[in-house]
Amino acid sequence: MYEVSDYDFILPKRLIAQKPTGKRDKSRLLTIDRKYGTIGTGIFSEIEKWFDPGDVLVLNETKVIPARLYGRTEDDAEIEILLLREIEENLWEIMVKPGRKVKINGTIFFDGNASCTIQKITAEGNRTAIFECEQNFFDFIETYGKVPLPPYIERDAVELDKNRYQTVYAKVPGAVAAPTAGLHFTDDLLGSLKIKGVNICTIVLHVGAGTFKPIKVKSILDHKMHREYYEVTEQAAELINNAKSRGNKIFAVGTTAARTLETVSDKSGKIAPSKGETDIFIYPGYKFKIVDHLITNFHLPKSSLILLVSAFSSIEMIKKAYDLAIKEEFRFYSYGDAMLIL
Repeated sequence: MYEVSDYDFILPKRLIAQKPTGKRDKSRLLTIDRKYGTIGTGIFSEIEKWFDPGDVLVLNETKVIPARLYGRTEDDAEIEILLLREIEENLWEIMVKPGRKVKINGTIFFDGNASCTIQKITAEGNRTAIFECEQNFFDFIETYGKVPLPPYIERDAVELDKNRYQTVYAKVPGAVAAPTAGLHFTDDLLGSLKIKGVNICTIVLHVGAGTFKPIKVKSILDHKMHREYYEVTEQAAELINNAKSRGNKIFAVGTTAARTLETVSDKSGKIAPSKGETDIFIYPGYKFKIVDHLITNFHLPKSSLILLVSAFSSIEMIKKAYDLAIKEEFRFYSYGDAMLIL
């Protein structure tokens, strides 16, 4: 159970979704019923039938920023930058390619009369940099930045991605990867859930680039999880705690919402409002205290995310579900189809 190799699988490359479906809620949906050990298939728009009045749907309202920038050094070398996380105003941790072209205290220049100066190299091999621009930094990247599509999408970002690599409820800028389980929801579907009596609340977890990294150690117990910023408001905590006390179910949309809720939970199964950084690592053996049902996508082999869903269900059921999804040619990863674990 603790060997990373146990969470590997072979995926035909053709099943890695390279673009979104025509309509968000027309993605396919695979359901795992943990109580009965059954697996079913359907369409995402049908997900409403699994909810009861009084249940809570928890959305991660982080907003993907145009985190990919292109610039030049003082020696006119072309440089690509990926913004990873904001440390403080105008100070960012970044990934630089090619790194050898930029030294400490070196400056990179961008269109829009902006620049950044490298401060130091982090323990992970990334850089920290101070940005200078004439306008607000987030306004600057909205104009000159590019959508940071995942590495397995083998094409350049296009205009469509500005909308589709973003949830319809995205609100708080800061993520460099989308909370992809939420990409399937539409305003109409969320409206229908509200009419049914489902309570919808939001949390924030700014998804980092580390979400795509496979675990490289042999044993899960040796893995060091990346840190991501989160926020849970008093209103969200109260809504969730009240629902739990009534016996209603908490549906977490995505591993990001699940990790955030479990971060702020106590042993009695209640959550408290808070903000900060989490490096919670959920793997088989973990006992969930808040999340009752999980909506998620299909994840990379040997990743922390496939370990989380295996902890929520079981490694046996996840393998069975993934085998079926591959056999029936579901679409995988960020722009792929969805899974509901009941």
